[in-house]
Amino acid sequence: MALRIYTYMKQDYTALINDALQRTDFGQHPPELYEPIRYILSLGGKRLRPMLTLMSYALFKGEQDVSKALNPALAVEVFHNFTLMHDDIMDKAPLRRGKPSVHYKWNENIAILSGDVMMVRAYDLLLDVPSEKLRPVLEAFNKCAAEVCEGQQFDMIFETTPQVTESEYLAMIRLKTAVVLGFSLQLGGMLADAAPETCQKLYEVGENVGIGFQLKDDLLDVYAEQSKFGKQVGGDIIANKKTFLLIKAMEVARGAQKEALMHWLNVRDFDKQEKVNAVKAIYDQLDIRAQTEAKMDEYFTAGFTCLRQLPVEETQINAIKHFMEKLINREK
Repeated sequence: MALRIYTYMKQDYTALINDALQRTDFGQHPPELYEPIRYILSLGGKRLRPMLTLMSYALFKGEQDVSKALNPALAVEVFHNFTLMHDDIMDKAPLRRGKPSVHYKWNENIAILSGDVMMVRAYDLLLDVPSEKLRPVLEAFNKCAAEVCEGQQFDMIFETTPQVTESEYLAMIRLKTAVVLGFSLQLGGMLADAAPETCQKLYEVGENVGIGFQLKDDLLDVYAEQSKFGKQVGGDIIANKKTFLLIKAMEVARGAQKEALMHWLNVRDFDKQEKVNAVKAIYDQLDIRAQTEAKMDEYFTAGFTCLRQLPVEETQINAIKHFMEKLINREK
């Protein structure tokens, strides 16, 4: 799915963001420090987070004025890619968006240091925030950034935790994924002089959508069409990653199903496709897909409810509403 402009908007926010990223001077020398930054940002992505900031800002100030929110919106995207660069190191991931990850293309030390500079440059971009708003924006950003790190740490802890509960997993993805979407929308409201309670409601929209977004990712990893997915379907199953689907299956499986599931979780020498097919078959028997979709829809519905509670005309929220619907229905 191409997350591009919709009929409700006059501007193509994706093109606006990509053009601004290309024109941003992150630094030149030494090239080993700065080239990885330009590289990871050139790999694309949905630009979901900065788009949410711009759409949120436009709710209150109009689309013609969104350029005033552009640099802070870019800061969110730069921060997001910083987390991806460091996550890839921790996960030993060889690929990012179908291309070699930074630490594979260069090395781990370069990836760590380039990622650190990305965080610095995110703060540089936030300096474009008007002085009277800078402190509250930085406080909100710092809270978000710390929570993302907390979420990543919980995710790593879960790798060696024998049993993770549904509530623990949902709390982890709220921190690792959802808080950035919440901050993205909150930031647009703060920059547009929206009332504090409105900014909080914007945050709740993003937080709920972010949890639904991650649950959709869990689902797609198992059930996406390979031709549309862009990476190996079943990668989470192969890696024994504790997704919502696996946690729910472990919770409800009994007898032979539980024995088969434990076998595939503990086996060390296996055919990847055989394992994916076997675990997927167990999920199908336990109706895990429907349970995941129900939980995902619960959070998306909560996000829509918060969206309708914003003090703006319904026609003004159509862009964000349509954007959220595209997230729900995406195939990759």
